[in-house]
Amino acid sequence: MAQDVLCEVNNCTYWGSGNKCTADAIYVVSHKGKKASNSEETDCKTFVPET
Repeated sequence: MAQDVLCEVNNCTYWGSGNKCTADAIYVVSHKGKKASNSEETDCKTFVPET
């Protein structure tokens, strides 16, 4: 797995200093089944809003 996962969504529980994702694993899904043509067709299901 990639060592440095960058994220700009600073209201996520896993957001860390320097835009680093601190989650143990990242789960990304496609809007169109098992394939995506571009990043707009995907979502990060790891996102958890800060409380």
